[in-house]
Amino acid sequence: MSDPKPTPLTDFYADNPLEAEAHLFGRKAHADRRGFLRGAGLAAFGAALGAAVPFHRNFPAGLIPHALAQGSVVAGKDGLIILNDRPFNAETPAHLLDDPITPIARHFIRNNGLPPEDMSARDWRLRIDGLVDRPMTLSIDDLKRDFETVTERLVIECGGNGRAFFEPGASGNQWTVGAVACAEWTGVRLADVLKAAGVKDDVIYTAHEGADSHLSGDPSKMPLSRGVPIEKAMDPHNLIAFGMNGGDIHPMNGAPLRLVVPGWPGSCSQKWLTRIWLRDQVHDGAKMTGTSYRMPRFPVAPGTEVPESDFEIIEAMPVKSLITHPVDGMALSRPALDVRGHAWVGEGKVAQMHISHDFGATWQEAELDEPANPFAWQQWRGHISFPEPGYYEIWAKATDDRGISQPFSIGWNPKGYLNNFYHRIAVTVA
Repeated sequence: MSDPKPTPLTDFYADNPLEAEAHLFGRKAHADRRGFLRGAGLAAFGAALGAAVPFHRNFPAGLIPHALAQGSVVAGKDGLIILNDRPFNAETPAHLLDDPITPIARHFIRNNGLPPEDMSARDWRLRIDGLVDRPMTLSIDDLKRDFETVTERLVIECGGNGRAFFEPGASGNQWTVGAVACAEWTGVRLADVLKAAGVKDDVIYTAHEGADSHLSGDPSKMPLSRGVPIEKAMDPHNLIAFGMNGGDIHPMNGAPLRLVVPGWPGSCSQKWLTRIWLRDQVHDGAKMTGTSYRMPRFPVAPGTEVPESDFEIIEAMPVKSLITHPVDGMALSRPALDVRGHAWVGEGKVAQMHISHDFGATWQEAELDEPANPFAWQQWRGHISFPEPGYYEIWAKATDDRGISQPFSIGWNPKGYLNNFYHRIAVTVA
């Protein structure tokens, strides 16, 4: 029997399997190389496999789970690529994002800590407090009973999507183009819940908390707690979501309850949501301060060390597009090709879409659909005829309704955020 084809996860385990376990599941093995799968580590392992692990006490430390070794990153996920970083994060190849509504199996995973052990929807509670007139503790049934349920297609994109292409490199998960998705989310409007609680006049910011735990295991620390200005929070398209594509939210995408705050970095869309509190100052929770999800206030030269005081919080995401067909590197047997993909922007909508096959010397306009609702991505399509056999690159460029277009390249920044340069794929014509 031949050895299985190496996967990114097998490469990750190759050098130091015990460290790989600690990175992925958050718990080091005992000296006897057994008993690793307990507590948070067992929860993360079970969430990845999509099932309980009855004999987890017998699982040898340092042994890669067979289901993951075969390339199944997470139960219920299909074709995602694990990024060898801590904690568990995985992106989706562009050609697997071709659907207008991103399937649950293709939605990227962005974790900051360890998933909670208990994701029971029946027992889940959301607390609304801080500067409100009527603090509330709500079950998911309460949300469904007391507020209007809505369903919308909403883009979630990691602020670091595209980080892998910066030179010099920036620290963090080395996302290429696949840390984005447009699922169909079902829930209640965040604004409706805040209005029911009564927003005090001096509120300027929200603060969000989730049930995931810090990688250190310290219960006093949170892996992520971000917020948004109250004006953004009151946008009617922000959801407290309990459904995804007509079913339950996937465990690695925040089940059973999460925020969806479209148009802004995905870190604002708190997963495993347990608390929203209102504040009279800019929230200073985990990854709200320092340089996290912040950009320099002015252009900087590559490699520049920028003082923290010169960073500002990222808000709306820039205009962007993605080629989802054909697959990168495709060999064509005829000199013509249908091209398609998606385009989106953090505020407003995309107004025009163009593609080029001559390295940007000329551009042709692509057909562009209207968004299904605000903050949904827009499908586009075009047809290219190639003049002769050879190597070609297809470039894609979106322009929003303010006239702002994707650039050929963007200026470097220390954290590798907001990379929205042209998406490019290669094809050869025989």
